[in-house]
Amino acid sequence: MRTAPIFKLFLLFASFLTAFEACCLQAVSARTTSNVRRESAAIPERTRVLHSRNYFYVGGTYNTTVADAAAISSGQMYVEHLVPQFVTRKYPIVMIHGNGMTGTNFLNTPDGRPGWTDFFLNKGYELYIVDQPSRARSPWQQTIDGPQYMVDTVTVEQRFTATAKYNMWPKASLHTQWPGNGTRGDKIFDDFYRTIVPALSSNVEASQKFRPVGAALLDRIGPAIIMTHSQSGQNGWPLADDRPSLVKAIIAIEPVGPPFTNAIFPPIVPARPYGLTEVSMTFSPPIQSASDIETVVVSSSENYTCIQQASPPRKLVNLANIPVLLVTSETGYHTVYDDCIRDFLTDAGVPVDHVNLGDVGIHGNGHMMFMEENRFEIAEKVLHKWLEEKL
Repeated sequence: MRTAPIFKLFLLFASFLTAFEACCLQAVSARTTSNVRRESAAIPERTRVLHSRNYFYVGGTYNTTVADAAAISSGQMYVEHLVPQFVTRKYPIVMIHGNGMTGTNFLNTPDGRPGWTDFFLNKGYELYIVDQPSRARSPWQQTIDGPQYMVDTVTVEQRFTATAKYNMWPKASLHTQWPGNGTRGDKIFDDFYRTIVPALSSNVEASQKFRPVGAALLDRIGPAIIMTHSQSGQNGWPLADDRPSLVKAIIAIEPVGPPFTNAIFPPIVPARPYGLTEVSMTFSPPIQSASDIETVVVSSSENYTCIQQASPPRKLVNLANIPVLLVTSETGYHTVYDDCIRDFLTDAGVPVDHVNLGDVGIHGNGHMMFMEENRFEIAEKVLHKWLEEKL
């Protein structure tokens, strides 16, 4: 008889908990829906795509270390392979990061939002994301590989994340799309900076190490689209030269340049003796060495000189049938000289489409555009649109 009131009290308490839980779930749901709406206003609805993931290595050479024939391997390249649930595109995309960076550049933004990998997986592309040799998961061997260097925080702020603050080139002040204020102490900047790793000091060595493993990757996976960024631009052109039948298109995001010389940032010294590369390319008429390429100064200003081949220019015959998309941000330092890169490619017989984002209504981006607020707008309106037209 005495248990009835207790049971009634228990039922009353249970009803209270149920009502409280429902209230809380509604509040959480409302907040979640609000966040999703804010995010989906800027990116496609399906951003996190069901996919499989594995990895493998290509290349590598055993190097004997001691008299008993023990050896270590060097020169191999890490490749991360992402496959969406539904592959709807004929060719995969090989994504190659820039200097001091790794393949994580393309996975997500520094503050954890979906990146270009999610975008292209959502579009049905199979992806191969690399860490360049002697970098990150592609090991640097101290007894074999050349010296490394590390990019400091001020350099990153000046060139990539807070360019408006330093205003080192004409359009730097227009940079608005980097998330956060772009300086040391800002959480997003700090999270980004901690992803940066030591890289080979020599661009010549970096190019020489990438060339055989890039070709080995294409030999393994077959025809592909090559996407390069910044320093890795110098790897895309030789890769197409070595495997012209396997490179179906090149997307060059502000590739290293300008032709034949450095620019903007001291020291302003000769570089890329084959035009856009540190390593030899196949020209017609043929050359025996880089010194066979005659050059002429087209224009010159403070910290920048545009140098082109003298007329008649030699042709990059193995790139003649490979479509190229050259993408330049509205505010990055490449705004100074990417026209010169375009003209070099055009003179060499390479079919290139050059898109300056500001000219197509996409404003405020800098060199690290794939990490910035409107990264999906760039991917949709420029990269994917171009691929749909060309392939």
